[in-house]
Amino acid sequence: MSHAIVVDGCTAVKQRLANESFGREEFRLDNSRYNDYARLGMKAKTEGVNKPKRAGCPEEAALLDLVRTCDLLSRRPAQVLKKEDLSPTQYNVLRILRGAPEGLACGEIASRMITRDPDITRLLDRLEKRALISRRRETKDRRTVVARITPQGLSLLAELDEPIRAVHRKQLGHLGHERLRALAELLWLAREKAS
Repeated sequence: MSHAIVVDGCTAVKQRLANESFGREEFRLDNSRYNDYARLGMKAKTEGVNKPKRAGCPEEAALLDLVRTCDLLSRRPAQVLKKEDLSPTQYNVLRILRGAPEGLACGEIASRMITRDPDITRLLDRLEKRALISRRRETKDRRTVVARITPQGLSLLAELDEPIRAVHRKQLGHLGHERLRALAELLWLAREKAS
C-alpha cells in the first residue's frame, strides 16, 4: 500500500513495510537528487525555530526595525479612523487640506502625502462623494482642479483630533520629550539622505 505525500516541496512515496508490524515507515523520494535537499530543508526548519534572522549590516537592521515599528504604530490609528470609515490616506488628505484653506491642486496634495498613492484622483473622488471635500476648476488656469476641505470635513477632523492624539500619546508618550525630539531628528536626517 502506498500514498503520495509532500515533504518540503518534494513528492515522496510512503510505503509501509509489509513484513514489519512495529509501525515503522520508510520514505523513498521519487527522484534521488532531492534526497539532500529534503534532508537539509527539514534540518534547517527544526534548528532555526524561533531564532530571528540577523540583518546583514547595521543599516539593514535599523531599516527593518523602522518598518516593523511603523507597521505596529500605524495599526491603532487606523482602527480609530476605520470607525469613521476613513483610510489613513484619506485622513492624510483631509489634514493637508485643513492646512491649506485656499485649496490645493491634485499634484500638490500628492507631493505632501505621507505615503504615496498612485491614484490620487480616485482618492479625492471618494472624499468628494462623502462631501468631505469639494473640487472646482481654477478660473485662471482651466486645466487645474483645486480641492478644498468642506465644513463637514473640518467637523470630522475636529472629532478625530483628540482620539488620534490620545493614541499617539499612549504609543509614544513613555519616551519623553527629549527622546522624541532626538528620534524625530534622526528620522529627519535619514529622510534627507534618502531623498
